[in-house]
Amino acid sequence: MTVLDESMKQSTDNAAAAGEGMPSSSSQPAVLVVHNFYQQPGGEDQVFKDEVELLRSRGHAVSTFTVHNDEVAQLGKLSLARKTLWNQDTYDRVAHVVQREKPAIVHFHNTFPLVSPAAYYAARDHGAAVVQTLHNYRLLCPAATFFRDGHVCEDCLGKSIPWPGVVHKCYRDNRAASAMTAAMLTYHRMKRTWRDVVNVYIALTDFAKSKFVQGGLPANKLVVKPNFVDPAPPEVYRGDGRTGRRYVVFVGRLSPEKGISTLLKGWNSGLTRSVPLKILGDGPLRGEVTEAAAALSNVEYLGRRGMPEVFEIVGNAEALIFPSLWYEGLPRTIIESFACGTPVIASNLGSMSELVRPGRTGRLFEAGNADDLARQVGELLSNAAELSELRRGARQEYLRAYTADQNYPMLMEAYRQALVCA
Repeated sequence: MTVLDESMKQSTDNAAAAGEGMPSSSSQPAVLVVHNFYQQPGGEDQVFKDEVELLRSRGHAVSTFTVHNDEVAQLGKLSLARKTLWNQDTYDRVAHVVQREKPAIVHFHNTFPLVSPAAYYAARDHGAAVVQTLHNYRLLCPAATFFRDGHVCEDCLGKSIPWPGVVHKCYRDNRAASAMTAAMLTYHRMKRTWRDVVNVYIALTDFAKSKFVQGGLPANKLVVKPNFVDPAPPEVYRGDGRTGRRYVVFVGRLSPEKGISTLLKGWNSGLTRSVPLKILGDGPLRGEVTEAAAALSNVEYLGRRGMPEVFEIVGNAEALIFPSLWYEGLPRTIIESFACGTPVIASNLGSMSELVRPGRTGRLFEAGNADDLARQVGELLSNAAELSELRRGARQEYLRAYTADQNYPMLMEAYRQALVCA
């Protein structure tokens, strides 16, 4: 069901609750935030919610327009393909909201598949500037991940028609669905939607920005702004080698691209047999994780947990393991780990090699190399001085770059640029 959030009143209430000194909504650009929720909750959904709250807390009048992918089950294949390419119903609804609320900015998070690029035109045609956050690589890759058959794949990068993604059934392992996605990308490239209708793109890292430029997006329309975590979790670390509390943790979706197989192979190594590993999350590889936890005495599978408990577990861990095999966007889990003051051991790949700085916030290992992962874990846990230094560095990195106060001026600069270009 489409949700139109009558949030002008909510924005006023939030500003009043924040106390004196809050700038009035009339002094800040009004914003409509648009998002297509996934069937399985993910990081993009949380970023959408966080940025709406950030804007409201700073006095902006904020409206939201959302749809949910649960609607897909109600659509036939032809209807879904048509809506993915151009959803006229969404165009009309977004146009109605823009006319009613008169936002200066319409900020899009996910538009795939039900919002569709038609909503960009609805915003532009009724006088609003268009901003799109690039949470993944959908505009360059039908799968949105640059990942195929267990490894990084850039076969569609720079191609006007991303036909390799159709040949390899990269979207949902379904050739028809992949063709539908490729058709949407091709149509809007030909229509110059990506170049002419969006005023500003927000990339999450410099690495991601470079890929989008390589893929044909205008460099002058790309700005870099990371995600943030707010409020900051407390630093709860109580572990040390004498109390027996030492462990490392994985938090995330249990799926092939997240490097679950590398993680489990690493814990079959003699280097990590004495290191407890806690695994939090769910996904298609849950069975493999459950079997490993039953077979290995030092692996504990905890399933999904609420965020307060996740912060407690991550905060008390010696390190967070992030063995992803794809480029990633900007993993919220890494920022949350930094916020807890917990260093990260991550794959030396894509955005992860930009976020995790050896000697400051964690260590890097060769992506997919379970032996290298085990070696990095063993070396770090045997070096108390390095662990202490990395803990301080991780928390400092969070305070430097990933708080709401640091993020808000960057978001306003992206909006300012969009208004200039509109």
